[in-house]
Parts: sequence; structure tokens; C-alpha cells
Amino acid sequence: MSRADHMDVAAYALGVLDPQDAERFEEHLATCWACAAELETMVPVVGLLSGIDGETMMALEQTHTDPALLDRTLMAVRRDRRRTRMRQLFATAAAVVAFGSLTGVGLATVFDDGGRIPQAEPTSSVPVPTAAPTTSSDPNGSGTGGNEHEGDEHRAIDPGTGVKTFMWLAKKEYGTQIDVQLAKLPGPRTCRLVVIRKNNTSEVVSTWSVPGTGYGTNSHSTPLELSASTSAPLDEISKIQVQSIDVGGIATPLVTVADI
Repeated sequence: MSRADHMDVAAYALGVLDPQDAERFEEHLATCWACAAELETMVPVVGLLSGIDGETMMALEQTHTDPALLDRTLMAVRRDRRRTRMRQLFATAAAVVAFGSLTGVGLATVFDDGGRIPQAEPTSSVPVPTAAPTTSSDPNGSGTGGNEHEGDEHRAIDPGTGVKTFMWLAKKEYGTQIDVQLAKLPGPRTCRLVVIRKNNTSEVVSTWSVPGTGYGTNSHSTPLELSASTSAPLDEISKIQVQSIDVGGIATPLVTVADI
């Protein structure tokens, strides 16, 4: 294989041949296993040199006469790649920090090349089971042992399902805040919290899944607590109902607070 053929391999791999020369070389490549093998060895080099500027490319053209120049060129390319990568990492970190300061999400630390880069991690969502209940001084109370809730307390026990609930309703500028505690709630099932207005319209304000052990049961003594809100003013709410939804989407009431 001549020296000119070798230079054609490199030029073809780098995409610098004009269309006529590229077509000629492809015809030659189809019958020359040596050039094909040479082209295969050029692939890693092309990946390394992708994106470098024209000035560096001109320097590479001289490396066949000055082998030391190739080493210096590759070192310069690697340094430039490292600087670019670090700029990208710092830009990402700055964006995450700015996002965290605006939204209040938590930050986790990951390691990359010995650096510490803050990244957002998801926060927990409701409903969240409460800690194990403690004894309340009120024998008919919620048993949360000083777990205070905002708003007026309402309680109900469904005689058919046995599900027990405490709800705290608080007036807000946007409507009404609803804190709910549920016990004697068997599972597995899917539930939803529904606000029913005095004009007989309804609104689903929360949905959740109940595990097989349930909440506030013999298998799982911890009750379930969740928070929701509605745009409906407190004085327009007729009742609030916890419903069970089957696989067909049919709703069955589990417990209802109607003394609002």
C-alpha cells in the first residue's frame, strides 16, 4: 500500500475528501483489504478528534513528518475536552442549585471525578402513615397524643364498614384545607376523598392505595393521615366522603362526615 493510499484512508475517515475523490476511494476500498483494515483502525482516532477546530486539523496533517507533534496535539485535545466537561458540570450544578432555591426540593450529593455536584432528589408525597398512635386523654379522640391539626374537628364511624375517621376542616383564602385520619381501613383497595357541595356537585380531592394490611387494623395498627384541599368554601360543603373504588371504577362509600 503506497503512502498516498494511506493518506486517502485518513482523509476519507475524517470526511475531508471531495465527493469525486471519496467515490474513487470507496471503489478502491471495495477491493483492498489492507485499506479496509487501516480504515478500521482510524475509527477511534476520528472519535477522539471529532469537534476539533480547523487549526488543530492542519497541525494533524503535519504529524506524518513530526511524530512528536501528534502527541502534543492529542494532549491539547484532551485538555480542551476536560475543560469543556468541567464547564458543563459546573453549569449543571449551578442550574440545580438555582432550581432548589426556587422550589425547596431536597439536595443529594453525587460524585464525579472527585467533585461534589448537588442534584435534586424527590420529596415524599401524601398520604403518609403517621407514627404509632399514643393514648389520648379523650376516650373518643383520635388517639394521636398531641398531634395538632388546624381547623374544626369532625369524626365519624360507619356502622356498616366499621371505618373510622377524624377530619379537620380549616377556612383558607383559596377555599378549605382538609386533614384526614383513617383507621379500621382494610385493604387492599383504592380509595378517594370526595367533597360534596350543598348544590349536590362533587369534587375528588385525593386518591391513594391501601396495602393488604390496611391502616389502623390488627395487622397494621398505624392509622393513615393525609391532607387535601378544595376550592369550595367551608360554608358551601355539605359532606366529605371516603370512597372505595373497584376495578370497574364503581365507588362505594366507606365513611362519611356530614356534620359540617
